[in-house]
Amino acid sequence: MKLPSLNWRARLITALPQLLHKEVLFYKHIAATVPLALPTVLAAQSHFIKGSTLVLADIEASGGIPGHSSDVLSLSQAALVVEQLARFHGQFWGKLDDNPGYRWLAGSGLKAEQHLGSILAEPLMKRGLQRAGQLIAKPLQKLAIRYAQQRNRVMAFMGQGIQTLVHHDCHPGNLFWQQNQPGFLDWQLVRSGEGISDIAYFLATAVSPETRRLHERQLLETYRHVLQQQDVVVDFEHLWQRYRLHLAYPFEAMLMTLSIGGMMDLSSNLELIRRAAAAVEDVDSFSAIADAAFAR
Repeated sequence: MKLPSLNWRARLITALPQLLHKEVLFYKHIAATVPLALPTVLAAQSHFIKGSTLVLADIEASGGIPGHSSDVLSLSQAALVVEQLARFHGQFWGKLDDNPGYRWLAGSGLKAEQHLGSILAEPLMKRGLQRAGQLIAKPLQKLAIRYAQQRNRVMAFMGQGIQTLVHHDCHPGNLFWQQNQPGFLDWQLVRSGEGISDIAYFLATAVSPETRRLHERQLLETYRHVLQQQDVVVDFEHLWQRYRLHLAYPFEAMLMTLSIGGMMDLSSNLELIRRAAAAVEDVDSFSAIADAAFAR
């Protein structure tokens, strides 16, 4: 059963942009058309005064294995998730703007989330970096603060790609496994966005830095190939450059989670920060952002 958080900071961050309300709408209006394994919904209701409540069937009762935030996926597991995300993105690729049934994705909740994110980006980033301590190298800390200071500009640039439906929170704790196939949990951040953002978030958090370094281009090619099977043609070099940019978001998100507190087990949160920090350093994400967004 999903209810508003008892932690006041987490409750504030999730209540103002109506994240649980958005997840209820997802299960009511979109879930049936999504080509992914999802949990069974037993009850879903949303009320402006009383708040939202979502009741999902127990995954383990039907033989599923829920993921944990600090899980490290194997290459074969990662490839399965990438393939599923490609099918998901391909189904909605460029089709959201013309469909009135999806307009709520860009409604008041998203605007409130973006406004709140812009206001809190710098103080939350600084608090997160302070709490992470020596986990983040000093040069990366400076780049992260500059990113937070320019967040509005960066987000506007990030949103320029072809839009599709995205999960926007693809870390290993939001997966479950059934018959060796991945399923997807926690759709509170669902929105219209660039598909590669989900891949970047997933690879930055769900595999070891060593596996990602060795195989990320291979996994991006898998993503591109499955999109192509759905008549979505994407140039690999363009995909790679957009991937570099979008790796900054999981790094930011994990530091925000640490800064707010009460949203993830601390040891898992720190481990995902370590993985995401390695990802942005390995491909020099912040330099890519500066070259692409700040120079304009």
